[in-house]
Amino acid sequence: MLLILASIVSWHGGARVASRRGEVRMAAGTDVPSIIYGGGRIGSLLKEIGCEGDAVVKRGEPFPAEPAQGPIYVATRNDALAGIIADTPAHRREDLVFMQNGMLDAFLASQGLADATQVLLYLAVTKLGAEPIDGITDLCSDGLTSAKGKWAGAFRARLANGGLTCQVKEGAEYDKAMLEKHIWICSFMLVGALHGGLTVGQVESEHSAELRALVAELAAAGEVALGVSLEAGVYDRLAAYGRSVHFFPTAVKEFEWRNGWFYELSQRAAAEGKPDPLPLHTAGLEKLG
Repeated sequence: MLLILASIVSWHGGARVASRRGEVRMAAGTDVPSIIYGGGRIGSLLKEIGCEGDAVVKRGEPFPAEPAQGPIYVATRNDALAGIIADTPAHRREDLVFMQNGMLDAFLASQGLADATQVLLYLAVTKLGAEPIDGITDLCSDGLTSAKGKWAGAFRARLANGGLTCQVKEGAEYDKAMLEKHIWICSFMLVGALHGGLTVGQVESEHSAELRALVAELAAAGEVALGVSLEAGVYDRLAAYGRSVHFFPTAVKEFEWRNGWFYELSQRAAAEGKPDPLPLHTAGLEKLG
């Protein structure tokens, strides 16, 4: 596998040699030399399957001069995002590609990046250098990872270098995929935490009734909030992904970005004198304290 990847990376790097002036020719839907914020599991994977000319930026390092154009993949925790945006030159911020869990739209809009490239990453790397596990399930052979925006095609091409899948979606189709990913992480993590920190597989196999009810509740409230209608079979699709990463641990964390989005819907309803649209979710959070 590693030898195959190496040959693919070499070819892709050579196919995009700069012009005589050193300018990289950008083409929609092709992998190009990129900047990668973060040297952890995902950042290292993107570098491994990338192309010649990539630059990795780790914590505290200055923004590189080269490559002077192309995607800037942000493979860091959510709490680092504001600092990364501030450290990125203003004229390059439109090239940032965000792939964090959680609902990022409001934050990105507040940063003047409402149209930034975003990725819904269904990609598991258990440890640094480990073989990646693609987001393919028994119900979705095309893979669940999705991207939207300026560099969505380039990201898809980069994953393809490593034999990984990605779908490019825009508008409501992306919003629906974003909501489903958000429901997955918020529901599985909450149910698992409520039962002492189970694995994702245990949540799916041992607490399916509880999980199904919570997924239905989150989906209904999320559809109203985003103005979308999810296709039938939401629970089945999310359960299938749970089975594919059954070894994942569960914990409610990064609250502001994850369950906090749903909790804000409950708070908003209370402020308007309306019933809580998410009573199961609220009760679960209160039980965890």
